[in-house]
Amino acid sequence: MNLFAPILNLLFPSRCPICSHPSNEHSHNPICAACWSDIVPYHGPKCSICGMPTKSQYTGTCGDCLHTAPPFSKIMYYGIYEGTLRESIHLLKFGGIKRLAQPLSKLLLSLPASQCDAILPVPLHRNKLREREFNQTALLGKHLSMALKRPLLLHSFQKVRETKLQTEVSGRERYTNLRKAYAASDDVRGKNILLVDDVITTGATVRECAATLKRAGARQVEVIALAHSMPRL
Repeated sequence: MNLFAPILNLLFPSRCPICSHPSNEHSHNPICAACWSDIVPYHGPKCSICGMPTKSQYTGTCGDCLHTAPPFSKIMYYGIYEGTLRESIHLLKFGGIKRLAQPLSKLLLSLPASQCDAILPVPLHRNKLREREFNQTALLGKHLSMALKRPLLLHSFQKVRETKLQTEVSGRERYTNLRKAYAASDDVRGKNILLVDDVITTGATVRECAATLKRAGARQVEVIALAHSMPRL
């Protein structure tokens, strides 16, 4: 692909949505190489289970995970939901630039390897899927599936109840909003599941998804995501 990149860039010129300079790298077009290099992994302090960024490097487990053990074994993510990483996710998710799924999935592949049996994307309700026409987490999951040589189970986990956007609710309502919104088939029974999401905010979505999968008989659920929002002060 690198041999043809100059030709492809010439045939399909575009400007980087971050800096407005001409894009010069087809593999993550329209984002230019300089801006893409600004996407860096997060190595700061965080909860060892849910991954919530914390203030102190001495915080091994956050208060929420100590109070109530989450249904997932851990959450892994690449970076903080800001800057070029945030813009790249938006371009994939809302801009419909599906080709960004491949370079973004490579960020996920740089995280510690998962010993999963199957990969499941966080599903969209059929109405939202019809509106958006694709599920960005399924695209990420497809690339992970090919790289890790693990099956991608697209029909084993569904969102069966339409809910409000999580950004429209706050506090405990984030959890009640998602209650009984998902359903899993018997395909997950006894399996170690890698659940794929794009952004973790409070973790309410992946908690409900993981709880549903565990009730359906999944042995273990690990969560992998591109980014985590910084906690609100």
